[in-house]
Amino acid sequence: MKSNWARWQANFFTGLAVVLPAVISIAVLVWLFGTVSNITDMLLVFLPHTLTHTNAGNGPMRWYWSLVALVVAVLLISVIGRLTRNYLGKKLIQVVDETLLRIPLLNKIYGALKQINEAFTSSNKTAFKQVVLVEYPCAGKFSVGFVTSEEHAEASARLGEKVVGVFIPTTPNPTSGFIILVPAGGRVRAVALVLWTNAPPASSCGRVRSPRRA
Repeated sequence: MKSNWARWQANFFTGLAVVLPAVISIAVLVWLFGTVSNITDMLLVFLPHTLTHTNAGNGPMRWYWSLVALVVAVLLISVIGRLTRNYLGKKLIQVVDETLLRIPLLNKIYGALKQINEAFTSSNKTAFKQVVLVEYPCAGKFSVGFVTSEEHAEASARLGEKVVGVFIPTTPNPTSGFIILVPAGGRVRAVALVLWTNAPPASSCGRVRSPRRA
């Protein structure tokens, strides 16, 4: 009896280990689609609700119309991106930026989001792609981090040596962490790991190892 119970437990947990990641992934995709569609659905406001919504216009939007709204949003974003490549488009975007930055309260939110967006979409192609070992939090102990910026003129001038910005992720959630400024000398050591292979060890508390390189 005990052997059958132990075998059933082993089979159950093995199956759970296989099914759970897939279920969570699908749930995240469904949640993400629902969250985004709540915004993009407004693009179809010109269509009658009786056509796009269930229960004669009183229910939620039909999923295929939400998909159409998402496609429309992607096309609009592409058109805006195309406009920013020419002179008139750049001037129009500049006017919109200046207008939003003059609105109280909204300017704080918009300004912060714009700075974050520029930090991740800037021409600095090495940001978050160079994996380093940093002697932190104390001598003899190392943390894995990502170089985010190599230009900190004021800090370098005050310390008398070049410093780099390093993002050190936390576990098990590597999307959170903290930024430290480290002298670019012996305390920062580049390692032969790419961002993708380094993410699993950070999110699994080190239990999943990065594959070795030949």
